[in-house]
Amino acid sequence: MFPIGDDDSQRRSFPVVTYALIGLNVLVFLLELGGGDQFIEKWAFIPSRFSADPFGQVATIFTAMFMHAGWLHLFGNMLYLWIFGDNVEDSFGHLQFLLFYLLVGIAATLAQYAMAPHSSVPNLGASGAIAGVLGAYILMFPQERVKVLLGTQIVAMPAIIVIGLWIALQPAFQRSWSNRQYQRDVRRGRGGLYGPHWRFSKWLFADFLVSECNRPPNVIRFKSSNSNKKPGERRTGLQEVIDDRATGLQ
Repeated sequence: MFPIGDDDSQRRSFPVVTYALIGLNVLVFLLELGGGDQFIEKWAFIPSRFSADPFGQVATIFTAMFMHAGWLHLFGNMLYLWIFGDNVEDSFGHLQFLLFYLLVGIAATLAQYAMAPHSSVPNLGASGAIAGVLGAYILMFPQERVKVLLGTQIVAMPAIIVIGLWIALQPAFQRSWSNRQYQRDVRRGRGGLYGPHWRFSKWLFADFLVSECNRPPNVIRFKSSNSNKKPGERRTGLQEVIDDRATGLQ
């Protein structure tokens, strides 16, 4: 099962931020490959180092978001950002989407830091930020279907199932990073087993989204925000989601 795209017919703007983020992730990964272990040590987020010098290491909270454990990790994340990011960007607006992407990525890193503040394991990857984008997509487009290459046929599947595939790939990304870290430690004469921070992604979807889908109909549901608009009023996608959330009680 290989996702190849969703319905972009309603998209009103060119997803410049989504494409720029994809390009930046690819560029940083190529620099990471060229820089080797020194690049990872310098720019990945290392909890113990951050605990010792928060102000000196604050930049790594951002730089780690654009690094990846391997080609599979990069390809999986960028494929899903390409498929789902443009619709979310179109709804949010360019600047708000960029801020949202960065804030969710920061939240993922800090969540991992809170679980192991003294760990010396380098944390890296865009999975936390991608998880936020996918979560926003499900909340904004709950009935949307995604085109998937299934064998020799292209079929339309519910977005939540396709996003579930991304969640299922996370352990593979973890093994990729573990193998890479293990080889690095062998070269340095020490052993260890590591994994990227994907627990935040698992929590966001496996717990939060599933609970949302299983809520009783009288708890929280989303209405069309058009019913709350005043004549001539234009609101951003983010404002619509907030307003819908506030008025969704029935």
